[in-house]
Formats: sequence, C-alpha cells, structure tokens
Amino acid sequence: MSALLVNATELLREPGTRKHVADVVAAAEIDAQNPAIAGDVAVDLDLESTLDDIGVTGTIDVPWLGHCRRCLKPLTETITVDIDERYADEPGPDDDAFPIHRGQLDLRPMVREEALLAVDELRLCRPDCPGLCPVCGRDVSVEPGDCDATLVDERWSVLDQLRDDG
Repeated sequence: MSALLVNATELLREPGTRKHVADVVAAAEIDAQNPAIAGDVAVDLDLESTLDDIGVTGTIDVPWLGHCRRCLKPLTETITVDIDERYADEPGPDDDAFPIHRGQLDLRPMVREEALLAVDELRLCRPDCPGLCPVCGRDVSVEPGDCDATLVDERWSVLDQLRDDG
C-alpha cells in the first residue's frame, strides 16, 4: 500500500490532528511519465485537519533532465516544489480543493500535477546565458563570434530606402 494513500477519517475526527508523509515514489506510480522526469520523486508532506478539510503543506523533489532554453546544453537538476493544497469531502465547483474519496486522501494526483507542472518550466544553464548566435548557431558563451547579427526584414525595405535617401 502506498504511503500516498492516507486514511482521512482518522485525521478528520479531531481538528488539529497532524500526520507526516515522507516517501520516494517512481514516476510511474503517480502516473507522471514524462521524459523530463529523470528518476523517483521524493515527497515530504505534513497533513493537518481543520473543521471541514485537510491542509497539505511541504515539498516534493523532482529530478529533472532537459536542455537550456537558450544554448541547448544538457542540464540535470532537482526541482523542489513547495506544496500548499487542501483536500475536502465535497469541494464546490469554484473550490480548488482536491476531493476526499471514501474516507481516503489520495495524494498521487496532487503530486503528479505538481511534478508535471514543475518539469514543463523552461530553464537556463545560468541566468546570463547568451545563447546561440542567430547567424551561425555557435554557442556564444564558449566562442563569441564576429557574425553580423543585424536582421533585415524585407517587408520594411521601402521605408529603409526613404531613410537612406533623406
């Protein structure tokens, strides 16, 4: 039985009841198959009951494998996602709480959603990555080029001629 399936009835008996959930789960276990998820997802969550719902806070660590969005260097890192969610017996249509089903709190859909959102974010190898040269495609951070990167849009060439004639 997965540690991500929690008995909500025990928690809801008395407001203020707490439970700690820590586990390492495979991406397949939470149905989060994505080539950017490079291993198991570490879950470290605290659950606390209130009068009518259960608050879930903590972090999940997602191993990420991808490329810099500017220079395309391969990157690997662990993304830590802060979690602050709610579970309720009967969430309303405008309520963003996850549902409690048959007295069970299933944390897998929430972990899946957060993990997939985290790995879809574009990343940089460093904040000041200059990227690739738009003319020759060389990595500018490794070998600065002397290419003429002036872009000319032919649709405006008539206006450019007026400026040159003036």
